[in-house]
Amino acid sequence: MTRIAPRSADPATVRRLTDGGLHPALARIYAARGIKAGSELDDGLAGLIPPSRLRGVADAATLLADAIEADAKMLIVADYDCDGATACAVGVRGLRAMGARVDYIVPNRFEYGYGLTPAIVELAATREPEVLITVDNGIASVEGVAAAQAMGMTTVITDHHLPGDTLPAADVIVNPNQPGCTFPSKALAGVGVMFYTLLALRAELRQRGAFADGKGPNLATLLDLVALGTVADVVPLDRNNRILVSQGLARMRAGQMCPGIRALFSAAGREPARASTFDMGFGLGPRLNAAGRLADMHLGIECLITDDMAHALNIAQELDRLNRERRSIEADMQADALAALDRFDPGEQASICLFEPEWHQGVIGIVAGRIKERFHRPVIAFAAGDEGQLKGSGRSIPGLHLRDALDLVSKQAPDLILKFGGHAMAAGLTIGEADLARFSAIFEAVVTALINPADLTRRIETDGALESGYMTLDMARAIEQAIWGQGFPVPVFNDVFTVENQRLLKDRHLKLALRKGSARFEAIFFNHADPAPATVHAAYRLSVNEYNGVSRVQLMLEHLEPA
Repeated sequence: MTRIAPRSADPATVRRLTDGGLHPALARIYAARGIKAGSELDDGLAGLIPPSRLRGVADAATLLADAIEADAKMLIVADYDCDGATACAVGVRGLRAMGARVDYIVPNRFEYGYGLTPAIVELAATREPEVLITVDNGIASVEGVAAAQAMGMTTVITDHHLPGDTLPAADVIVNPNQPGCTFPSKALAGVGVMFYTLLALRAELRQRGAFADGKGPNLATLLDLVALGTVADVVPLDRNNRILVSQGLARMRAGQMCPGIRALFSAAGREPARASTFDMGFGLGPRLNAAGRLADMHLGIECLITDDMAHALNIAQELDRLNRERRSIEADMQADALAALDRFDPGEQASICLFEPEWHQGVIGIVAGRIKERFHRPVIAFAAGDEGQLKGSGRSIPGLHLRDALDLVSKQAPDLILKFGGHAMAAGLTIGEADLARFSAIFEAVVTALINPADLTRRIETDGALESGYMTLDMARAIEQAIWGQGFPVPVFNDVFTVENQRLLKDRHLKLALRKGSARFEAIFFNHADPAPATVHAAYRLSVNEYNGVSRVQLMLEHLEPA
C-alpha cells in the first residue's frame, strides 16, 4: 500500500519568499523544506561554515604542514565507493598542489574488507610512508591504527562515519561526528571532510609563508569532485552541503572540471553544460562505484587524478563497461530475490533478510535497496564472505536507524555480529553463516520494537498539485538546475489526470498521454508495465524531454492509482 502525503508550507513564509523574488511555486517548494528566508538559498562559498569549527582540523593542518616542510612521504588509504574515490582524488590533488609527496592505496574490498585493518596497514607499509591518511574510513579502525603506530607511522583519520564506543588512538582525527565536535553540519561526506582539511592546511601554510604568491593553490578547482562525492554518498543536503554541491555543479556547467569528471560525463552520455544532482547520483556516481563493486577502486581514482584527457576517456569507458556488467549481475540477483519473495506478505513481518550463495558481495547493497523499494521494509541482503562467514549490506526506511538497530542486536546477542557499521539508512555487517536464521529472528524482533507500524506503509511526500500554467519548460529547467538530494528532496507533485493514450516501451515502461483540464502532457512510468485506468491520481516529477532537438515537458511518474 502507498499513501500520497502532500507537504505543508507556511503561507507567511511562502509570501515572504515570493516577495523576495522567488517564483510562487518555488517559494512553496522551498518553504516546505524548511527554508525561511531567501538568504538560506545563497550558494556563495562565503556561506560555508569555517574550517576552524571542525574538531581536529587545526591539528591536522599543523601535522600535515610539518610533514610537507620535512618532505615526509604521505600515503592516503582510500575507500572503495564514490565518496572514498573522490575524497582520495581531492586529497592527492590538493596535497600535491601544496607541495606534498603523496600517493595512495585503495585495497580490494573482497580481500581486505572495510576500513584501516591491520592487513591494510601491512600493505601500506610496503610503500614506506611516514604519514598515513585515511579518507572516508578509519573512525572504527582501532586495531589498524595501533598496527600503523607500532610500525612508526603517523596516522591522520579523516572520516564522517559514526564512531564506535572506542576511538582509534590516531595522532589526529577529523570527523564532524566524533565526540566533542561542535561543527554545525554533521552531514559532511568523506570528500567534504578532506576538502575542509585542505582548507585548513592551506591557511596554515599561508601563515608560514610557504607560497610565493602568498595565496597558494585555488582549492575551488576541487569542487567538482566534492560535489560528485557528496551527492553520490546520499548524505543529507543541509545548507553547507548544498553550497559545496552548487559550487561544484556551477564549475561543471562552465566547463571547469578535471578530465576524469568530463570523461565520466561522456561515458554516461550526459551534457556537462546541464549538469545536475541527478547526473551525479544516477550517471557519474554509479560508474565510479562499479569499479569498487566488481574489482577495486584503483581504476576510478586513476580516472579522477589523471590530467591526461585521452587516458581519462579510456578509463571512463572501462568504468562504463563495469557498470553494465554490474547492472546485469544486479538484475539476476534481484530476480532471485523477488522469486524467493513471490508469496511474501509484507504485513506479516517488519524486516527482510535474504541470502543466496551465488550472490556477488559488491552488488548486495543495490539489491537490498531495490527490494526495500518494492516492499517498503528494512532489508539486509547477504552474500558469501570469508570461509564460514556472510557479508551483509542493509538499506532502511524512514523511521528506522539501521546502524542503531544493528547495535541493539549486537547488545542482545554479543556473539552474533562479528562487525558492523554504517548510517541511519545504510549499513554493512558480517555474521557467521550458521547464524543467519538466528540473526534474522533477532533483527526482526528489534525492528518490530523500534519502528512505528505506520512507517511500514510506503509514503510518497509531494508538493501538492502544480497549476497547469506552471507546468512549463522554464519551471522544469529551474527545478532541474536546483540542488536536490537526501534531506532536501526533489519536488514531486500529485494531481488527477485523464489518460488519453498509453502504450508500453520495450515491454517495461508505460508511456502515457495525460490531460488535466485543457492541458495535455507526455508522461512515462519507468519499470511499470501494468495498464493505467481511465482516470488516475498520479505522483510525478517535472522534467525536460529532449528528442531530435525539440524540448518538451515530460512528467516522470512515481506512483499511479485510480482516481
